[in-house]
Amino acid sequence: MSVRKLKPITPGQRFRVVNGFDAITTDKPEKSLLAPKKNSGGRNSQGKMTMRYTGGGHKQKYRMIDFKRTKAGVPAVVKSIEYDPNRTAFIALLSYADGAKAYVIAQNGLSVGQTVVSGENAGPEIGNALPLSKIPLGTVISCIELRPGQGAIIARSAGTFAQLMARDGKYATIKMPSGETRLILLTCMATIGAVSNSDHQLIVSGKAGRSRWLGRRPRTRPVAMNPVDHPMGGGEGRSSGGHPRSRKGLPAKGYRTRSKVSPSNKYIVERRKK
Repeated sequence: MSVRKLKPITPGQRFRVVNGFDAITTDKPEKSLLAPKKNSGGRNSQGKMTMRYTGGGHKQKYRMIDFKRTKAGVPAVVKSIEYDPNRTAFIALLSYADGAKAYVIAQNGLSVGQTVVSGENAGPEIGNALPLSKIPLGTVISCIELRPGQGAIIARSAGTFAQLMARDGKYATIKMPSGETRLILLTCMATIGAVSNSDHQLIVSGKAGRSRWLGRRPRTRPVAMNPVDHPMGGGEGRSSGGHPRSRKGLPAKGYRTRSKVSPSNKYIVERRKK
């Protein structure tokens, strides 16, 4: 895990910081686990633009990731650690004892040749997926389900992790990556270890063109718009825009929009710190 600063031989490379990709072991993905990925350019089925600032970018293929880890008790060997253009984390190619292959999100410290297994009887080692009821307290975990059998949806991006704090009745208390403390059912699965590629936060694009390669188009600042387009638009000369707010007029910067009667309130033990 390392990053490199490039020599400033062009203006775009002057501030660029790139990933060393030390953990990556191959540049050829497993063909059977690839799926086509259509570029919509932010348009819907009628051709109308519904998402602004997306489009273009390098052509990508989707890697089918096993978020459910349903092959309980079947050991799998890590064949390679690979780059995935669809996410910030690296992915690992698993080869199961019964011949099946699958991609999973790679944890920090996962290496080629290592054996991982999922299910109730798996040991609490990095890369193993267990129900929260079987994980020792205080363990760093990632790729957590919110509902049993749903598949991992929490702590999946590069460098993120949660922590198992306590167990009470049929719920586990989890400290989320955001700092929020929440109750999750003990039957939900989680993977041991933090997600790989923690250096992702240190990367600097260096030039606008890299955003374009990633399919991100330039975003118009609200203060540069007209009053018809945004509450912060208009004004004579260069106006500051007043109080920051969204396009719909809701204040940004700390305005609470969460419903007071949200059904999930009873599962949230402590909100994240500001």
